[in-house]
Amino acid sequence: MPRCASLGTVLPRVAGPGLLLVLVLFGVSGPAAAQEHVEYERPVDVAPTEDTIGEGYVTPEVQRPRPRAAAWQIADVVLLAAALGVAAWLAIWRRQRGWLVALTTACLLYFGFYREGCVCPIGSTQNVAVALVDHTYAVPHYVIALFVLPLVAALFFGRVFCAGVCPLGAIQELMVLKPVEVPRRLDKALGWLKWIYLGTALYYAVLPAIERDFVICRFDPFVGLFRFTGAAWLLMVGGAFLVVGIFVGRPYCRWLCPYGALLSAFSRYAWRPFSITPSRELDCGLCQSACPYGAIEERRAVRTSCFACGRCYRSCPVHHAETPESVVPAAELAGRPPEAAP
Repeated sequence: MPRCASLGTVLPRVAGPGLLLVLVLFGVSGPAAAQEHVEYERPVDVAPTEDTIGEGYVTPEVQRPRPRAAAWQIADVVLLAAALGVAAWLAIWRRQRGWLVALTTACLLYFGFYREGCVCPIGSTQNVAVALVDHTYAVPHYVIALFVLPLVAALFFGRVFCAGVCPLGAIQELMVLKPVEVPRRLDKALGWLKWIYLGTALYYAVLPAIERDFVICRFDPFVGLFRFTGAAWLLMVGGAFLVVGIFVGRPYCRWLCPYGALLSAFSRYAWRPFSITPSRELDCGLCQSACPYGAIEERRAVRTSCFACGRCYRSCPVHHAETPESVVPAAELAGRPPEAAP
């Protein structure tokens, strides 16, 4: 298998997506930074309470989770960047499936259940889209960073955000127990749904403010599970995804995730994407049989759809031969008796 291309030869290939990302960032942050500061005067000294309003009025909880201090927002961005770096190191250099599962579990606990799904590059797509068309809409730098970091990582290392960082992917990853193969043509056809969903979400996000709707956040099937609350029907949809995910690997990630559509586009130009055995191939097909996501074609990982989960490592005789501490006999992996192994 050919070695990874040098950075010098890859720069022209990543220049296009990189330039597009820079232009998006300039379009989002430039106009907002240039706006004139307007003093705001509160019309009343004290907001009315439930008692003063009367008639059983209950103040709605308008935001969940509550906004955090700037220092904690910076900490979230730092943790996201660190998790992306660790995921890339484990998937591409260390090549350890076990540690990737540990990272997946940790990110699910923190970004999912502790932060209640609110460190969300997926939903930030809508905020960035609004800022590009409505210069009165200001996007915090915190949200811009959440949107950009996984895309930059994809441009260099492929979909490492999906490998073990995204809580939506993590909760599905841990549910894959008895995966069945989805016919290739059906898999590719369903893959177009995430682009349709992305287009629909962007359409509703850029409508005038009075009609605007953030449908990605409104219909997120897993955030209710992270927060232990939500509409009953949406909780059932999230549960259905998890049950189906026992047999069909990551159905939401593969076919519906709108941010996954962007990641797949950026990972196409990745400098050093995930690969199965970088030094050589046996072309035995064991890796393709082990992949529950249909992301291996002709014995090679497909950049746009590979989640870098590392399952193929455990079925690769070459990988085990190069890591003696975790040797699994190639004959056993191939289902042959030891004496028949070459």
